[in-house]
Amino acid sequence: MSNNHSLYLTLKESESVLHRFNEPAITYKEGKLSTAAKTRGLKIRTELESGYLEDFIDKCKQPNLKINLTKDQIDLINNMVDSITSEVGRALVGLTVLQMTLKSIEPEQSIRLHKGSSSSGSFSWEEGIPMRVLDKNFITPVLRKYGLIKLNADGFMMTRSLAENYPYSGLYKAAIRGARKEWIEITNLIEDQKLNATEGLKQLVSSLLSRSDAFNSLSKKTLENLRSFIPVNNSKSISDLIKRFVKESEYSARIFEVSIHSFFQAIEELKQLPGYLKPLSQMRSANKKHGNIGDIEISASKNGLSIIEAWDAKFGKTYLRDELEELSDKLESHSETELVGFITDETPNLGKEIEKRVKELEDVFNLSINILSFDDWVSFQLEKYAVDKEDLAKRWITCFTESLCQKRRSIAPIDEPTFDWVQSLNLLLSE
Repeated sequence: MSNNHSLYLTLKESESVLHRFNEPAITYKEGKLSTAAKTRGLKIRTELESGYLEDFIDKCKQPNLKINLTKDQIDLINNMVDSITSEVGRALVGLTVLQMTLKSIEPEQSIRLHKGSSSSGSFSWEEGIPMRVLDKNFITPVLRKYGLIKLNADGFMMTRSLAENYPYSGLYKAAIRGARKEWIEITNLIEDQKLNATEGLKQLVSSLLSRSDAFNSLSKKTLENLRSFIPVNNSKSISDLIKRFVKESEYSARIFEVSIHSFFQAIEELKQLPGYLKPLSQMRSANKKHGNIGDIEISASKNGLSIIEAWDAKFGKTYLRDELEELSDKLESHSETELVGFITDETPNLGKEIEKRVKELEDVFNLSINILSFDDWVSFQLEKYAVDKEDLAKRWITCFTESLCQKRRSIAPIDEPTFDWVQSLNLLLSE
């Protein structure tokens, strides 16, 4: 985003001109809505009346939702949602939902021009859109219905600070409380076609779903059931429940990963790890494995650069010859690594060619490579760390449940919508 030294707005009698460093100036003409703007507005209103946003939110509840954003874009949106408190931040997030929704339905509509009218008595931009009307009728009611943001029934656009007669840009002077910097940056990225509005809306809605009152209530109930479950179950029944949950869940591959990472969280709590457990990889970030060896890694330092041990979770795949070749490439830049492995949900295929390649890689890189089924991997870890397995199992199911309930975001920043996962786990814990 351009800094304010290279950003200025020229105000003329019937237009505003936004100047940005190294970018063409943009002219926003004032006046009654143009024919094109009316057409765009009709399309947007028709889609919203047909339940566009409700359908969009329902799709975002699915754990296997795919979102094509960079890590920086994900962090930008999450930072905006994290800024919400009981006092500030709600209006800006609601406005961003509105802007992304408009742009998703009609990419040609500017999301800087928040006023549009065919009446000569009202301020309007020729290419604007009446955001206050759309908010009151189609955005705030839906956000309230799904419990995503606590908003006044009249809508967030009733806030005077969002209604000044200037385009939304870094020069918008109204005193706005909340994540103003993030909001402006998101607006600029969308308008400059550097952030896809539909993908951004997926992330924003998903993030709100994971922090909604309904989710918090479900999480509280699930953690209460966990406390009742732990005293009457042993390590085998806990392990069996986790395996069953992995197998029966939507997007089992990701849950498999979370379950393994949660196991190491428990080991770390017992202060038995030889290094530092790296936070769970965020599945939605681009190039998520850049510089990584496995899904779960233990590093020699807190910065995570020197990897001691790494494991890859492989759900639904037991023949791993291609994965061994990929591992060979990764190890070229990680000579410090001592142990790597693959964990499969079923018995792995360990034919002669696999065993031969494993031995070759072990000799070349001077490390140990293990390909283990989930059960064998658990046994391997119990023997390696020599911890009390009953205590470990209780910690494991606790770390696993708390991770899905978004209670461990510093070590397990799960960006997927976890509502359905937590709902399913809650049923298993209460059986």
